[in-house]
Amino acid sequence: MGKLIKNHWARLIILTAAVFPPSDQIAAALEGFFWPKIFWDFLTTNLDPACKPIPILQIVNLLLGILIVAWEWPLPLFDFAKSALHRSIEARLVVYPLASLSALLLYQGTNSGLYYLIGMGVYFWAYSQGEVVVPEPWGLPRRGSRVGKV
Repeated sequence: MGKLIKNHWARLIILTAAVFPPSDQIAAALEGFFWPKIFWDFLTTNLDPACKPIPILQIVNLLLGILIVAWEWPLPLFDFAKSALHRSIEARLVVYPLASLSALLLYQGTNSGLYYLIGMGVYFWAYSQGEVVVPEPWGLPRRGSRVGKV
């Protein structure tokens, strides 16, 4: 049996949060345009201006969902997969909490926010064990090669 490549598993979890129904952030943002609702409105109405009358939270969720899909599933047309930003687990651990927070604030996006939290935990696990994201999407790391090893 092989070893579990945790960054591939985290990538699948994050893609599930971004585009796979019924827990997708993009569809939650689009539904939020028609039925604006903050998840925490049963506690307070102070957050209501974030989603109505101007749909700020829905736009943020839509843009973050599209960004995350482009980041996790790069098209070969743009050649983003070989960039340092695509290979950086640290950058993911900075952006995904913001995406999770914005998804958790929107009523329709709570499932995707929870999926983001799980994906961030797996990415942190991969980062703490020294895994690297290879330049080829879904590729395997080469044996004996370490980034930063002199």
